[in-house]
Amino acid sequence: MGLMDRFLGASGAVTTMANAATGVAEVFRENATRRMELDEEAYARAIAQLSGEFAAQPRGWFDAMMNGLNRLPRPMMTLGTVGLFTYAMADPEGFGLRMENLNLVPEPLWWLLGAIISFYFGAREAHYFRSRPVLPVAARKAAADAAPAVFPAQIAASGPFEDNAALRDWAAAGAAR
Repeated sequence: MGLMDRFLGASGAVTTMANAATGVAEVFRENATRRMELDEEAYARAIAQLSGEFAAQPRGWFDAMMNGLNRLPRPMMTLGTVGLFTYAMADPEGFGLRMENLNLVPEPLWWLLGAIISFYFGAREAHYFRSRPVLPVAARKAAADAAPAVFPAQIAASGPFEDNAALRDWAAAGAAR
């Protein structure tokens, strides 16, 4: 290309025309590469701000104690349930008597216990949902591109909808596109 530019003597004009055509094209259609760069840059800034806000602060003995207490309920419930099975095998009469006494607990107390346990585990799930790592835009697009796409035409070709008219029509509409 450099040799042709020398013969024609129009390298500056060609470059200027190419840049002008690119500028005009970007008026009508967004530059997808630049949009991806800007999205990734905005994501990086947001993550940097978030990590700055929620960076681990030095914690004292009280925070460590509370953190340890917050970790106790699930293992205690698990060990308590296993202990109940062990107790039922070791002393069936005593276990039966205590289970009959549990029948005397008023129903609103059972509802309250269920609500407390549900909110505890729900709050934990919400915490882990909020703090899960988020994939960058490029990684999400790569994962979507790697997933095999199944189109209605492919499904219609395999013919599994002999008994379902709605799915047959859907597959035929997809095949017509």
